[in-house]
Amino acid sequence: MMIRRDIYLQKLIDRMGSGLIKVITGIRRCGKSYLLFELFRKYLLEHGVKETHIVSMAFDTFQNRRYRDPEQLMDYLGQHIGTEGTYYVLLDEVQLLKDFPEVLNSLLHQSNIDLYVTGSNSKFLSSDVITELRGRGDEIHIFPLSFAEFMQAYQGDIYHGWAEYLRYGGLPLTVNMNTAEQKSQYLIQLFQETYLKDIQERNRLDRASEMESLLDVLASSIGSLTNPSKIQATFQSKLKSSISVNTIHRYISFLEDAFLIHEAKRYDIKGRKYIGTPIKYYFEDVGLRNARLNFRQVEETHLMENILYNELRMRGYNVDVGSITKRYTDKISQKRVSKQLEVDFVANLSSKRYYVQSAYRLPDEEKIRQEKASLLALDDSFKKIIIVSDITTPVHDDNGILTINILDFLLNPDSLEA
Repeated sequence: MMIRRDIYLQKLIDRMGSGLIKVITGIRRCGKSYLLFELFRKYLLEHGVKETHIVSMAFDTFQNRRYRDPEQLMDYLGQHIGTEGTYYVLLDEVQLLKDFPEVLNSLLHQSNIDLYVTGSNSKFLSSDVITELRGRGDEIHIFPLSFAEFMQAYQGDIYHGWAEYLRYGGLPLTVNMNTAEQKSQYLIQLFQETYLKDIQERNRLDRASEMESLLDVLASSIGSLTNPSKIQATFQSKLKSSISVNTIHRYISFLEDAFLIHEAKRYDIKGRKYIGTPIKYYFEDVGLRNARLNFRQVEETHLMENILYNELRMRGYNVDVGSITKRYTDKISQKRVSKQLEVDFVANLSSKRYYVQSAYRLPDEEKIRQEKASLLALDDSFKKIIIVSDITTPVHDDNGILTINILDFLLNPDSLEA
């Protein structure tokens, strides 16, 4: 079954003929090659591009290994690229190509080449795109499957699909695996044998056990405010480790560069400035997060929040954690007091902004009041949304706050506009 990945396909279409190298990044097995060689190639053919004007090369196959040599590759391209019309050059796992930045920059000098590449693993990470391609790379980051994409292939109803997605995440290969054992073993081995080894080799880590312990700490505290100093205290008290704050900073940056985790900064909404620490961390894929903990902590409350964070970022939004200081007069003491309130997500895209609360359940009026408190403290006109796992139709209250079910939100690409 062909899974549509319309968000990313449209990004490639929008960048056609831009004169830049379109660089598709993302963790291994998230669907980069599928997007380029299946979906984008199909689009080109359906829109009148001749098959002879699409030149593809996957560097990770045995039969193409000789083309990892730049001289051989340039000879091959010279034989397949003419002088008439535009040629679309699609290169997969380009980090395996020797001196790839120089080769790619050279190809840009040919005016009739439109160049698209994918890259992953320890030699081709997000920060490399900026530095190695000297500002000529236009990065398109791909996440694992969203829930809506996942449900295109899942053989079952949305409720069982949601339970599967919460536990095993959205790496495409897991969708068609038949047993829980297959899925869990695949994710655990992929994390250990691929992602961690890439990070260790790239950064020449001598003390891999500290990195693994850090991952366990971060996986156990997704959606919780933390900082390197707090993490260091956890290492000292529970692991009897003397790891330094600077080392924790470095290790976190390695994990971010490898796309395993993302940082959500705190933003003072009324003060219109970033606060600094503490901050929150979310995993690129909840299935990988669960695998890191051997599927022992599959709590829907925190996983739902992680999935919402990823969904907003997939839709193109910059996402922060909102903070509001509410000042009022205490009725008993008559003193002015301050209370810190939090909005789970402040999602910004150009002039658009949305305030989003992730509330697992709203069982009574007190819980509803708690979840709405931070949204009611805002004095601007941007849309405010509470997303719940409770079965409910989308409903607006008298203050304009929308409450919507998580599945309705994720399955409707226009749900922010509801």
